[in-house]
Amino acid sequence: MLTEIHVENFALMEAVQLSFSRGLTIFSGETGTGKSMLIDALGVLLGGRASTDFIRHGLEKALVEGIFEECPPEVLEGLAEAGYPVEDGQLILSREINRSGRNICRVQGRTVPLTLYRTLVQGLVDIHGQMEHQSLFNPDSHRGLLDAFGGEQQLELLKQVNQSAKNYRGLLQREQQLLRSEADRERREDILRYQIDEITAVDPQGDEEDSLLQEKKRLVNSEKIMGNITEVYSLLYEGNGQSSAFDQIGRSRKALQEIFRYDEGCSTMLEPIESIYYMIEDLASQVMSYREGFDFDPGRLDQIEERLIQLQRLRKYGHTVQEVLQTKEEMLKELHTITHLQGELEDLRRDKEAARRDYTEKAKELSRVRAVQAQRLAEGLKKECADLGLEKSSFQVHFTALKEPQVGGAEQAEFYFSANVGEPLKPLAKVASGGEMSRLMLAMKSLLSKIESVGTFVFDEVDSGVGGRTIQKVGEKLARIAEGKQVFCITHAPQVAAFGDHHFGIQKEIINERTRTRIQYLTEDERIHELARMLGGDEEAIALEHARKLRKKIQ
Repeated sequence: MLTEIHVENFALMEAVQLSFSRGLTIFSGETGTGKSMLIDALGVLLGGRASTDFIRHGLEKALVEGIFEECPPEVLEGLAEAGYPVEDGQLILSREINRSGRNICRVQGRTVPLTLYRTLVQGLVDIHGQMEHQSLFNPDSHRGLLDAFGGEQQLELLKQVNQSAKNYRGLLQREQQLLRSEADRERREDILRYQIDEITAVDPQGDEEDSLLQEKKRLVNSEKIMGNITEVYSLLYEGNGQSSAFDQIGRSRKALQEIFRYDEGCSTMLEPIESIYYMIEDLASQVMSYREGFDFDPGRLDQIEERLIQLQRLRKYGHTVQEVLQTKEEMLKELHTITHLQGELEDLRRDKEAARRDYTEKAKELSRVRAVQAQRLAEGLKKECADLGLEKSSFQVHFTALKEPQVGGAEQAEFYFSANVGEPLKPLAKVASGGEMSRLMLAMKSLLSKIESVGTFVFDEVDSGVGGRTIQKVGEKLARIAEGKQVFCITHAPQVAAFGDHHFGIQKEIINERTRTRIQYLTEDERIHELARMLGGDEEAIALEHARKLRKKIQ
């Protein structure tokens, strides 16, 4: 519900700050005092059209802010999903209109685009007089209202139908994915088999390419390798006319051994040179073995080149051998799916038919229940309309069958209405007469308000064109709706205003040669005087007495 609204420089409202609570809140005042401006401001707050004409003359911007509490669950869910969770139970909305045409929308103090803003605030308030806020005049909402009217049992059946529809449509989507044309499947199978055979024929191994490249490098540089290895052996062991490293270390070793005979203190030098001596001897042996074992086969180099070319051809399947092998595995899986497609399709079709039968059975029961509730709704609405002077009216729920299983059931529902005998029933959204629309809407709200999630209803002169005994019924129905909802009503009828739990008086005043609208919460005594003004009459005492009787009768 709306707990606070703050309006600045909006038309004649210079600075208005109002607090609200539950129940029926009445707004009244002389014609032209600005009652409709308050509805316009609320409409702007709820995402309605924000014209620069709303900005107070001579100023650059207007502001409307509101605080909502106890928001409907679907509104809270939408806010949370969008990243604007309601904290401490309060939703804070704000819209600023600038003469530049720029609108600034804020949710919980954060700026949001207007399109998102409108989505987030939808479902907070139902305003009669602004079609974009009327759930009853939106055909898309009629089926949901009818199901809610049927109660928990019908809603549970709807839940089962929706689950069955989702199961069926999931299987249908899978079938469509599998149902490629026969030619496409055959062509894809041929391509896969060719590619798999190509990779299999080469039979690449995981680290083969690196090994081959290393071997190729060795063979290409074999002459340099043999030259260097011979030189290494010569320097280490043979000498070739000069003393080799082995010979020089040997002489050094022998000299230290001679010294050791006379001075054992040199053992610290003897032990390392002994180790170096045998290490060089071992190293020379390894060099000799490498040289003798080095095998250069020109034919082997050709084999390596050919193998590398084969591996290079597989680059179209992956940058590395590992990627090529992974691609092969994926192609084998796809080929398996294609070759087993017919069997999978047969299983899928059996499951799909079973899912459709399950859906049809549940949807048929839901359709039956909906037809019963539609009749019950029509009967209840006829009684409500009769109370409001629409005794000759007719109401029906028109169902339009859907061919394929859908979430929501096997039919669409739309409310049709006729106010007069002999006139054809028309969609609710096309009801032409403003007075009839107002009374019909009130009758619908009276019947359906308890099942609607919207917590706040606004009725702008719903009593227009209504008089006599009917006007009393209007007040009664508004009061009945307000028992479980927050209801705002702008009215000229004292018989309606008397039912209010709260009453605001709207007046125009001139300060510093500027006209502004003032909205004031009325005490009980002030309410009596306002009701007396609304009753009119030349005798103030008689009007006051009549006003007191009206209030006493309601209380």
